[in-house]
Amino acid sequence: MGTLDGKVAMVTGAGRDQGRAHALTLAREGADVIVIDIADQIETVEYPLSRSSDLEQTRAEVEGLGRRVVAVEADVRSQEQLDGAVALGVDQLGGIDILIANAGIFGIGPFWELSDQQWDDMVDVNLSGMWRSAKAVAPHMIERRGGSIVMTASINGLEPSANYAHYTTSKHGVIGLMKCVALELAPYRVRCNAICPGAVDTGMVNWQGLYNAFAGHEDGSREDLVKNARNLHALQGQGLLEPQMIADAALWLVSETAAAVTGVALPVDGGHMILPGFNHEAAA
Repeated sequence: MGTLDGKVAMVTGAGRDQGRAHALTLAREGADVIVIDIADQIETVEYPLSRSSDLEQTRAEVEGLGRRVVAVEADVRSQEQLDGAVALGVDQLGGIDILIANAGIFGIGPFWELSDQQWDDMVDVNLSGMWRSAKAVAPHMIERRGGSIVMTASINGLEPSANYAHYTTSKHGVIGLMKCVALELAPYRVRCNAICPGAVDTGMVNWQGLYNAFAGHEDGSREDLVKNARNLHALQGQGLLEPQMIADAALWLVSETAAAVTGVALPVDGGHMILPGFNHEAAA
């Protein structure tokens, strides 16, 4: 018996990494799953995004756990595509009880050097995509008078970070959106929370631009990322977080053991948010 037996969950950004971990964790606990991913590249994103083969692998792995699965290539920048994915999932699986709104992108650069397109894509995927995803499932949850939504924010939704202005702004917005959704859906017994991961070992952090940022020079490597990521955490020896750590926290939020939890932004960050600040560039 799983904690989610009889439930239907939808996961966006499910093609690989964090999204796949969410889908498989929910399936292991008994949920049937609608897995959604753009399965294409966004021009302003500097690292490779997932492809159709990645989404197919997620679908196959969910099926391998004995759960029903509907896989849809859809872009969270399109309400029409999300609504279509929800309609297909409801038709084949009978409803939607859980949404893990996970799709997101990342980029770096001084705010004054960002192009309009970089800003617009970041906000459209990371923030507006959350709104569209919640909007797509809300009528079904309202009708069923119950459900749980988890939105992926970030520790950068709770604090600023230099050279992440577009990302940080989008993730701060996710937390504000989450609180409004939680308030508006509370009369229908639908809960909404956000999860705020620290640095997770996924394709989002494994690319040359971020290696350079962690190394402090233009010839950074994954070794620089792995080594310096330990400085982000209060817990001794904690390096890059594993996707499963985030999926386990999201599982708790959507489960009945968190039945009274709504409107919360939950850091899963190895204690990053309790670290005292230190200005390495203080004036003499």
